Amino acid sequence: MDEKGKKEDSQQISLNLDTTQILYTDNMFMTANPDGVVLDVTQRVGSTSQVRIVSRIGMSREHAKKFVNELGKLLAMSEGRNQTGKGGLN
Repeated sequence: MDEKGKKEDSQQISLNLDTTQILYTDNMFMTANPDGVVLDVTQRVGSTSQVRIVSRIGMSREHAKKFVNELGKLLAMSEGRNQTGKGGLN
């Protein structure tokens, strides 16, 4: 990985900041079976105990293992930092 946290052999990511929203999550429900993993990303509805799914993400078990590993690295690298916007941790 290079200094920006992107794999050197990965593709360029195209992002339209005007149309691509960031979905905040209060909760996440995870299910797995021998074929893969599904993440139901949810938000709490107001001050109620209800939640709504804002995104569903499915991936293979192998991809899920890579995701967990890379997320752990990112969290360790960014511990104690508060960066947003251009030049932030991606």
